[in-house]
Amino acid sequence: MKYTQLGRTGLKVSRLVLGTMNFGPMTGEPESHALMDAALEAGINYVDTANVYGWGENRGRTEEIIGTWFAQGGARRDKVVLATKVYGNMAASEGPSWPNHDKLSALNIRRAVEASLTRLKTDHIDIYQFHHVDRNTPFEEIWQAIEVLVQQGKILYAGSSNFPGWKIAQANEAAARSGRLGLVSEQCLYNLAERRAEMEVIPAAEAYGLGVIPWSPLHGGLLGGAIRKSGEPGRSGEGRSAEALANSAVRTQVQAYEDLLDKHGLEPGEVALAWLLTRPGITGPIVGPRTPEQLASALRAVELELPEELLTSLDEIFPGPGPSPEAFAW
Repeated sequence: MKYTQLGRTGLKVSRLVLGTMNFGPMTGEPESHALMDAALEAGINYVDTANVYGWGENRGRTEEIIGTWFAQGGARRDKVVLATKVYGNMAASEGPSWPNHDKLSALNIRRAVEASLTRLKTDHIDIYQFHHVDRNTPFEEIWQAIEVLVQQGKILYAGSSNFPGWKIAQANEAAARSGRLGLVSEQCLYNLAERRAEMEVIPAAEAYGLGVIPWSPLHGGLLGGAIRKSGEPGRSGEGRSAEALANSAVRTQVQAYEDLLDKHGLEPGEVALAWLLTRPGITGPIVGPRTPEQLASALRAVELELPEELLTSLDEIFPGPGPSPEAFAW
């Protein structure tokens, strides 16, 4: 496994991030524990989750599964950089809905972090992430709440998810005014087929020293050989990638992508991950394997070197918008 610094921090993290959103809803606890063991053995030390994962009436279930894994011992917690998120309403798992049970008020941050620590069976969270922008809570309030948690030793760093570039700037300017560290990471939707983050989010993250953690690196399976797999026996032709391929322009792009990689003898999903690892400012993509085979494929991507000729061809198939203001001004 290869490692890098998380943004401007001294924290070393693996270039793949183990995403756990499927743990609970799609992957049972024993299988989830086996995947985490395999990831740790392979050198992945960055585990990402969120308090709402498990979804619906089972919100919080994913954190519980991680917590029971930590409880097995073997220095699991000590070896892991643990990231979770706060924002979503947890009423489904904690009782009837009531005001102040969601978003980023100081009250909800305090409540949510205590609940996550209990589910995760740990005394601290390494990276506590804001899952979404809260338009009603000033950053001065948010940073005050975070500072208390840092002083208590319950969290070490703060990160964001799904923030626009100007909110990253606003958050870190507010933190700087009070002498605080501010955001150290940003999770955003970014992959070959969805490159709008290059306009402002990634430049803002680079300017403020945030590590960028792309989610959905295969764009819902679209970049994982979707056309090839659609012809395999037992495939239902349903789901996000099937819906996207119903668009003729998208299908043409994906077909060109798969044809190009066939010529090079490369696997589409591995190339999509390897491409992200070549991009400026990227710490590492979030991978959410459901099987050992999917984990093994993601690990191969870390070692995959993409030649310049191939990178150029990928840009031709999936051209990015470029940075702002050029992307929209002329």
